[in-house]
Amino acid sequence: QEKKIFTVQGPYPVIRSLLRARGWVEKKLPSTGRVGNQPGRHHGSQEKQRQEEEEGGAGAEQGEAVQSCLVRDQVPYFIWTSRCGAVDSRLLRRDQVLNHYAQVGAFTTKEGLCLNLRNLPWFDQADPDAFFPRCYRLGAADEQQAFIEDFCLTAARSLLKVALERAGDVPAGTEQLPKSGEGSGKHQVPRSHVPHPMPPTVGPGPPLPPQLVEEALRVCGQHLGSLGHQDIDGDPPYPITTGTDWDRFLQDYYRVVHEGAGLALSRAQRERCRALLQRLAGRLPQLGMEGNHNVWILKPGAKSRGRGIVCTARLEEVLRLAGGCVAPSAPAGEWVVQKYVEQLLLIFGTKFDIRQWFLVTDWNPLTIWFYRESYLRFCSQPFSLHHLDRARHLCNVSIQKQCRPAQAQHPRLPPDQIWSCRQLQAYLARVGRAGAWHQVMVPGMKAAVVGALRSAQDLVGSRKGSFELYGADFVFGEDCQPWLLEINASPTMAPSSAVTGRLCASVQRDTLRVVIDRRDDPTCPTGAFELIYKE
Repeated sequence: QEKKIFTVQGPYPVIRSLLRARGWVEKKLPSTGRVGNQPGRHHGSQEKQRQEEEEGGAGAEQGEAVQSCLVRDQVPYFIWTSRCGAVDSRLLRRDQVLNHYAQVGAFTTKEGLCLNLRNLPWFDQADPDAFFPRCYRLGAADEQQAFIEDFCLTAARSLLKVALERAGDVPAGTEQLPKSGEGSGKHQVPRSHVPHPMPPTVGPGPPLPPQLVEEALRVCGQHLGSLGHQDIDGDPPYPITTGTDWDRFLQDYYRVVHEGAGLALSRAQRERCRALLQRLAGRLPQLGMEGNHNVWILKPGAKSRGRGIVCTARLEEVLRLAGGCVAPSAPAGEWVVQKYVEQLLLIFGTKFDIRQWFLVTDWNPLTIWFYRESYLRFCSQPFSLHHLDRARHLCNVSIQKQCRPAQAQHPRLPPDQIWSCRQLQAYLARVGRAGAWHQVMVPGMKAAVVGALRSAQDLVGSRKGSFELYGADFVFGEDCQPWLLEINASPTMAPSSAVTGRLCASVQRDTLRVVIDRRDDPTCPTGAFELIYKE
């Protein structure tokens, strides 16, 4: 009569325990994976189902087992599953609560996010280029061509940056702020005082001719002109790269940036480089974070946990890999290529990302709750743009478990490669950036989450009575601005460390406070969840 019957699919002992403590009774799933009278996916043998039930607390008291048996023919009113496809939400009653929405691939797949964030200016004043690294779907012929154009233009800008850096000059708008954690780790050191990893101006062999810089100046000047004449629809300013032998230009660019070849730069060219890059900085929000190595990250469109991801700095390699050489199961149509954030905020010389949870309790009106706790995931090797291996550049726990930690790992890095956001805040305070978390990082993450959801809102299958918890992954630029990498449905709740064990339990507890307790008491506490958006 109180409708306190629930079903949980998968190993979620915290959810089970919290619901039982509220007086709910579990309707156990049979081995067919059916939820109540609703068809679901088959999830393996009876043995696998038994193991999952054991993980979820099948050894409960005998009274609970009896209760579960008594409700086996009843409708569950709260359903928590590990995948949306386990339940056909169209067959549910209005009073059944489900922890998923349909069609969320519009923002939880790499392809969906890549495609739909471009529509954000139609819904909001926000510019997706300010928080989402530019991205292309390689299976679409027009987008593949746009990527090739972008790669070439980025190479031209990078060449101008390298030329100026080697001349001891960094133009405004492209500054490389000091990397946190380098040196003593106490206060920031101006980058001009940190030895630069690039070779000196004169590299092996004779310097490349000044015509190379002249060509880069011409291309970047044309690009700047086109940016000033984009039509109201925001069509990309392509093609700009006609009239240039790009095969030869890119080979020369690779020699300068990756092999250390010398580069001749006249005084007049130096002034033109500086002025042009300063003007481009005012039109390109990503000029500062893109660095000068032209590294891109290639991702299968719908995979998770870092599977199949490759970093590369050469155009021909991107096109070759997207042809299926890495994972033939992912045809070119499912690959996306995204600009890698080169100018990263590092901690003790090591890359990290952050898993940030948020909760949607309605799509019409769109209602978003942001979790005030989050956790960091560190790479196992020191950051380097000269080595593009997974151990240095992919922070996913499942990837890093396969990598050996660095022999000379910084002693203050966590052995389990996980920090809480509170540890990050303490670190930022120690290096003189105490206000960055609350003034820059959190507001930027909130804006990115709201922007991503608004851009996909009309494509999601909205259902009253459903809710969904998501996990967004961010990295931060050297200026502490967040860059959204992806959004995950069904984020892992597995306790991979002491920090995640505590935080994953907390976010599950607070999710139930929002979606169950608030129905009876709208004034009840919601834990660390903060309502950040309601239309």
